[in-house]
Amino acid sequence: MSTELPPVAPEVLAEAVENLTARLRKKLDAATEDCAAGATHEADGTVTLRFGEDALVTLRPGPAGTITTAEQAVCSCLLAPRCLHRAAALGAAPLADIPPEPVAAAEPATPVGPAGSTAPAGSAEPVGSVKPVGSVKPVDSAEPVEPEPVLTAAQLRAAGALWHVAAEALAAGVTAGGAVVQAELLRAAHSARLAGLPRAEAAALRVVRGLRAAREHRAGQRLGDLTGAFRELLHTAGMLASGSADPTLTGAARRAYAQGGSLQVHGLCREPVLSATGYGGVVTHLLAPDGTRFSVSDVRPGGLARARGAGSASVALGGAVLDHAGLARGGLRIVGATVSPEGRLGAGRGVRATPLPGIAWTEPPAAALFARPAAEAVAELSADPEGSETALLGCDVTVVGAAGEHLLVRESRPDAPLLRLLPAHPHPELAHTENLRRIASYPGVQLRVLGRPDLDRTATLRPLAVGPVPGAQYTLRLPDAWLGRADLGYDRLQGAHFPQGAAAPVPLDAAEGPDPLADSPLWRVRRLLETGVAGGRRALAEAARGTSSLAAASYGPLRRAGFTAAADLAAGLAAEADRRPRDVFGRLADPSPDGYARAWLAAATHLAAAERSLIAASWAADPSATPPAPR
Repeated sequence: MSTELPPVAPEVLAEAVENLTARLRKKLDAATEDCAAGATHEADGTVTLRFGEDALVTLRPGPAGTITTAEQAVCSCLLAPRCLHRAAALGAAPLADIPPEPVAAAEPATPVGPAGSTAPAGSAEPVGSVKPVGSVKPVDSAEPVEPEPVLTAAQLRAAGALWHVAAEALAAGVTAGGAVVQAELLRAAHSARLAGLPRAEAAALRVVRGLRAAREHRAGQRLGDLTGAFRELLHTAGMLASGSADPTLTGAARRAYAQGGSLQVHGLCREPVLSATGYGGVVTHLLAPDGTRFSVSDVRPGGLARARGAGSASVALGGAVLDHAGLARGGLRIVGATVSPEGRLGAGRGVRATPLPGIAWTEPPAAALFARPAAEAVAELSADPEGSETALLGCDVTVVGAAGEHLLVRESRPDAPLLRLLPAHPHPELAHTENLRRIASYPGVQLRVLGRPDLDRTATLRPLAVGPVPGAQYTLRLPDAWLGRADLGYDRLQGAHFPQGAAAPVPLDAAEGPDPLADSPLWRVRRLLETGVAGGRRALAEAARGTSSLAAASYGPLRRAGFTAAADLAAGLAAEADRRPRDVFGRLADPSPDGYARAWLAAATHLAAAERSLIAASWAADPSATPPAPR
């Protein structure tokens, strides 16, 4: 797949594949491969791809640069539009992000990111995108609109169809999850969108993007991410198909901004946003006097250049004369504020904003972010994983040194665990990685860190900004204009920003402690699940028959460690994967993949809960005080 081709709406690709005959569908994967290499780009944005002597596919994207209708993709061959060439060209293009729903009339100019931003809340998340959330309160007396508590018949049908297609995709795995399987997922996702199930649609799009990345062996693609995407899709579709009335399962496509009211907010930090689908920009995190978190985002098409330049771009909010760099270290008094449920501030016509002086991290309300142990904050997030993707955590740490891809630090409190810092965004052109490397060269330096905990890794924090520790001698020396913090995605730390001389470094071997996740035998369940995602049902069954470490006998370490439920679920999954009875004529008696998908989902859900518990324990000073993992 080439990102040089214009993105295509999922429903357009699904329709093109659906119109193919069975014979042409078998040839689709081969036709799609490398067909974009010879694409020709015209000055007006038109892209042409030639297939042999008699077929020329022309893609004419709309004003937004996206193929959104079938008429924008045409082929010159006699079989068009039901031809292999047109479907292959559309399949080679990246999937477009979900277009945002129209917002209220009072909020037409809000610069927002693609509606595909990540998270369990329901929209498809591009890599590096952010959906900031906080304990948002309704502005003044505006009451949030509650979704209907009962699912409609159309939603139940769409959820059931999506479950069945997702189960078939899981049974096929990456190896057999080609263009046809992906198109079936896209068709079901579009039906879910029309039925008002944006979270289910977003989960399906994440799986399709993951399948594409895995089949193309893209750099940075992780099988664990695709496994998590399948778990989220099956969980969401299965619960919806069962008639669950949980509003969070349907998701929310419309950013319902509450109107009116006044706010006073102060900047915490800013971070670059970079999407795999070509979006780039910045999110500036804000804090109200009562501790409520808000954000201002400016995410648009433009990729890396946009992400780097947006950090100093003007803030389009109520006529305030501030850029994002100034807002991150300043503040605003806003009249007529519009606020989304996620805490995003809107730029409606009636909004007026006046700049305010900034506050240091040592002053309230920012000081409260660093007042309690990190383990307490992580325990709360583990109990409510819906908001963990975007939560911010502050702590004071002492640098230990670099260890592989990590920067090792220790929280500045008695009996604190070793923490691992990873770049918030790994792109080498952003400043995150370079700043962490420079910090690692000053072992013993004390830092105040504000970042996002990574609840998929043991005691890992992805820092967004750092500052000096109040009262510490061996700490950062930042310019006064930076107001005591450096945004790691934009500001570049230099030698002059660090103390002179050398502090007594923390001994690395003394700092190293047990890793409850790595030391547990849960990796056996994880490998079993990932084997099923990579090779499908047949590969999982073959691996579990006793010819590898995934055999039933390998569940013994799980039982001896007390993970009896995990062992039972893994054994049940292996048995279900291998259960393919045939009738007297040799035909499959139970071709439905539903039973296999249910067994896989049960094991995956239990594994996720067990790993969350172990990860929360890795942040605690006394692991024995942390509740044990589910067994």
